[in-house]
Amino acid sequence: MPRPVRTVLAAAAVAVLLATAAGCGDAGGLQGAGATPTATSPARLWPGLTPASSPAWNYDDGESEVMKGVSVPGGDVRRVDPVAVVRAEIARHPDDYAGAKASYRETAERMADCGRTPPDADCPVLKAYYRDLTGDGHDELTLGFRLLPGNQTAVRVYTVQGGRLVQVMANDDAVSGVELAGHSVIIHAPSDLADYEYRFQWTWDPDQRVMLLTHDEMLHIGRSPSPAPSASPSPTPSATPSPSPSPSAS
Repeated sequence: MPRPVRTVLAAAAVAVLLATAAGCGDAGGLQGAGATPTATSPARLWPGLTPASSPAWNYDDGESEVMKGVSVPGGDVRRVDPVAVVRAEIARHPDDYAGAKASYRETAERMADCGRTPPDADCPVLKAYYRDLTGDGHDELTLGFRLLPGNQTAVRVYTVQGGRLVQVMANDDAVSGVELAGHSVIIHAPSDLADYEYRFQWTWDPDQRVMLLTHDEMLHIGRSPSPAPSASPSPTPSATPSPSPSPSAS
């Protein structure tokens, strides 16, 4: 039977190790690593606390939005015009982008600079990226655009469902970096604490058919480089001391 064979082999291996350690003395022999800390289970606090009846914070996940008015030629998301997608969002949310009191009125105004050849630097729409984030073998569209005025970036993910373009993730933040990994979008955002940053991970959920916020954490990214000491001015030739005479010359 397998288990007795493994037991005999393990016993033989231990015997060989002990014999080797005894022959080698202290150099290279087995050494104790010290006391092992006792494992403790999590302590549950306030077991009689009444569970909350509603979420404490709205993370804007769990919802999808069909982008009406945006065509998907041949059902291929790569043939969708990213500028048309952003214009469709602006049209659907006039309170955010239109009017004198709109938060991101400048974004809507600069959309007139998009779609030119060569691309205009004032266009708020960033480069589009394509990757299969749902695992169905087809690419999704990851799109970003600047929210102006201010220093925030809108990050969106779109997929094609039933021949229609559907937004499955939306996040607005002061973004310092974005990564795609597996079925996830990872957003890095600056923190008020030096040497730390926030990291938000949105992952595709096949049951909800949207991307959910699965990780929200603060990470230590290392110490900030300290400023280099200012260099002392080199002495002028007149201030350079003359060398002392050698003993043979004195």
